[in-house]
Amino acid sequence: MLKNLFNYEGKRVVITGASSGMGEATAHLVHSLGAEVVAIDVQPPRYDFARFLEVDLRDSGAIAQAVSEVTTSRVHNLFYCAGLPGGKFSAVDVVTVNFISQRHMINLLIPHLQRGDAIASVSSGAGMGYSFFGEQLQPFLEITDFDQAQAWVIKNEKEDWFESYSFSKMCSIVFTLRAGGTITTDTGVRVNCIAPGPTDTAMMPAFIEQTGAAFFERYPKPIGRNSTAPEQAWPLAFLNSDAASYISGENIYTDGGACSGVLNGSIDAAAMMPDQ
Repeated sequence: MLKNLFNYEGKRVVITGASSGMGEATAHLVHSLGAEVVAIDVQPPRYDFARFLEVDLRDSGAIAQAVSEVTTSRVHNLFYCAGLPGGKFSAVDVVTVNFISQRHMINLLIPHLQRGDAIASVSSGAGMGYSFFGEQLQPFLEITDFDQAQAWVIKNEKEDWFESYSFSKMCSIVFTLRAGGTITTDTGVRVNCIAPGPTDTAMMPAFIEQTGAAFFERYPKPIGRNSTAPEQAWPLAFLNSDAASYISGENIYTDGGACSGVLNGSIDAAAMMPDQ
């Protein structure tokens, strides 16, 4: 009989953004699969997990303190699911929570992980244009200091090409794609991410307010609807499980085929824009 590798028995996992949306769905799922869950968020989760830490992910010191606390015991996985949508949030807060803090937490946690452990994060289909923004992304990605990275965002946020949410998600994708040749090569720890399209979570109204209802009405949905948070939790759980033991440095578009269709030309990206 084959051993089921898609389980979390005996594993202790850290999940940011665990009190809502995809983070909550992921925490609930991996807990049901046997994981001991350490939930990190700015408010307590609805579910009764092993531990909850209230952490402001805009604060590098708070992140360092959280990593110090969780690593007093063995950690097997990190799910970085926290995120901000833009709009009412400042550009520096959006890029910090969506990428700078993600990278900071990963770098702090890596020395405490072992070969075969894994990290998965939530990026977005909004980052699919990363290959066209190499000139803008590269200088920023080379800045590894937390405060200096924030200062770069403040300096560049008024540039015509800059949009905080999509920029942060492009950074997250490129960081992940490079992880196979950096983090995994050096440590044996796997790093992957998913890139969802429109998903029915509490954050969705903020995206509609920011971008406009017409954009999301025309956004390609090959499956015919938005996804749900649990539908995003399953691929995240797979990527950090032993069933994905040979997958690293990958960004998986979990959007029903929308981004792949746009990138290969089978879906007309221009059709996403409302009539003038």
